[in-house]
Amino acid sequence: IIKEYTEVRNRGYDLMLAVDVSRSMLALDFKYNDHPVNRLAVVKGVLDQFISKRTGDRVGLILFGDGAYVQSPLTSDGNIVRNMLKNTIPRVAGDGTAIGDAIGLAVKKLRHRPAGSRILILLTDGENTSGSLAPLDATMLAKQYNIRIYTIGVGSEGEVPFPGENGKTTLEKMELDEDLLKNIAHKTNGVYHRATDTEALENIYKKINSLEKTEAETKSVMIPQSIYRWPLSLTLLCLLIIAGLSLGRGGKW
Repeated sequence: IIKEYTEVRNRGYDLMLAVDVSRSMLALDFKYNDHPVNRLAVVKGVLDQFISKRTGDRVGLILFGDGAYVQSPLTSDGNIVRNMLKNTIPRVAGDGTAIGDAIGLAVKKLRHRPAGSRILILLTDGENTSGSLAPLDATMLAKQYNIRIYTIGVGSEGEVPFPGENGKTTLEKMELDEDLLKNIAHKTNGVYHRATDTEALENIYKKINSLEKTEAETKSVMIPQSIYRWPLSLTLLCLLIIAGLSLGRGGKW
């Protein structure tokens, strides 16, 4: 039977991560132990640490390139999101950068979550070059549903090292629409950050980790209580009484 219930309140955020996985995330303008690494590898490493510290938060993952796709819905099990992110590769969603679609999809997944806890962290290294929804139109939807957007511009501008088809590193010109990312953050009461190296990216996540948590979810947990002990005890008592009466009369058990 269900005898009683207890109410569990979680303090935290509904936190959606939107990660750019376009071709430009292959650029080799970051270093780890003095060795060049691509942008996505660095983002994955820092995000892994970030997610591991999200105690009490529900975290989801959106990947975007030519379009935007939910890789993991909001979940309190951060290990699921970490594993999904670990297996992510550049260009898995195409070569373009659909910033507007990524924001729109995040709004769809966050809009019915408790007010005050809806946050989107958008990481991109480029300009909006693809998708069906304009970034500022998507931003207005986010504002309508009180979703704060923290935008992060990843990597350097200008000519950056890039892996060539033959294995040789070449230089390619990269552009980052900082004005757009600043505008998106400003309109939703979020903040824009620029990450040009590993340390800068880590510092950005430390700032986000320090944000005040809000009560984001209340749920009731029903506590089942087994009652088999009572009829079992009564049955054993009856058997003992019968056995006692039988022995008292000289009978056999």
